Amino acid sequence: MKKSDLNYFIKFGIKTFLFRQKKPILGTIILTDKCNLHCKHCSVNNITAIVHPYSQIKSEMDTLYKMGVRILFFCGGETFLWESEGKRLRDLVIEAKQMGFLIVNVVTNGTFPLDLPEADLILLSIDGDKDKHNDIRGPVYDTIMKNIEAATSDNICFYMAINKINKNTISDVVHTAHKMKNVRAVSFNFHTPYPDTKELALTKDEKAECCKEISKLIDEGMPVFNLKSSMPYLINNNFPTPCYQCVVMENGKLSVCGRCIDVPGLCEQCGYWFVAEYTLLFKGKLKVIFEVLKTYTKFV
Repeated sequence: MKKSDLNYFIKFGIKTFLFRQKKPILGTIILTDKCNLHCKHCSVNNITAIVHPYSQIKSEMDTLYKMGVRILFFCGGETFLWESEGKRLRDLVIEAKQMGFLIVNVVTNGTFPLDLPEADLILLSIDGDKDKHNDIRGPVYDTIMKNIEAATSDNICFYMAINKINKNTISDVVHTAHKMKNVRAVSFNFHTPYPDTKELALTKDEKAECCKEISKLIDEGMPVFNLKSSMPYLINNNFPTPCYQCVVMENGKLSVCGRCIDVPGLCEQCGYWFVAEYTLLFKGKLKVIFEVLKTYTKFV
């Protein structure tokens, strides 16, 4: 991360904390809900299978930038399926950078070639070892590993949603990331139990065991993108929600924090690690602040 970018985020954090501002800094644009996979834990794929047009995506980028967003995520569905008006995902990343977004990340299932060196991070879903990943997502693990090996940049970060199926494979995923030259780190979430996937949610004790294992891996110097200081809040689901510094745009609709905000009772069961980290960060929790600075300068 550039020093100038870091300074920008520090100033934003100070103003947010001192003046209790609710301005966003992180924005997500949903390019499409179309996906080539049908994962067991996913509640948002292929609901419409509409690929949103470039003109709309460009307008949403403009809107978020004017709101003050400087960390931009492109999400799906599957982002690499997006194509409109002669534009593809890479064009959007390049354009976002040219507009002035400081960090531009992409979320993908990894089943398409990973030629996207312009992105700061490619958050690639790996949900366990080969057996558990394929159990959740279908027989695609080997394809993903080949795509990672052939990637044109080392900007990949594994993105794992921990649930009942894969909770015992945390160490496997981290060690796989550690040995792959194009992978920087692993970012974990706990499964957020949408109504149709409640059975996959972890208990409080299971979350505690997972955090204990992740904490140990961090202490061993393994590449983990999460903060130890946020773990007690994740275990007990007692971090403030929603996160006003994060917004999502989908088909012209702006949502504070995430798409799940419209589902009654789901905020109280949120498993998104970054939501906990951001809300705690902007509440001025010192341990979180120091860990964020250390982690972001290391992996972004």
